[in-house]
Amino acid sequence: MKFRPLHDRVLVKRIESEEKTKSGIIIPDTAKEKPQEGEIMAVGSGLRKEDGSLIALDVKVGDRVLFGKWSGTEIKIDGDEFLVMKESDIMGIMN
Repeated sequence: MKFRPLHDRVLVKRIESEEKTKSGIIIPDTAKEKPQEGEIMAVGSGLRKEDGSLIALDVKVGDRVLFGKWSGTEIKIDGDEFLVMKESDIMGIMN
């Protein structure tokens, strides 16, 4: 993939949710919500302060993150769907 986000933006690929509940009930496609969990695929260089110095991002490629339901902009690259969002839209990193 040849895409690098600019500044404090990150490229996230959604991690698909389970198709069954823990009790074994199958969830139909029409009832599924878009997952709010994803994996960081690419990160920008960081945010610039007014004096020109760079603030590095807290996330890195490979991190699993949680983000808001309406966060980011959906894009397609080589037929795959991704989200481009600012680092501030990410709620946290999953360990």
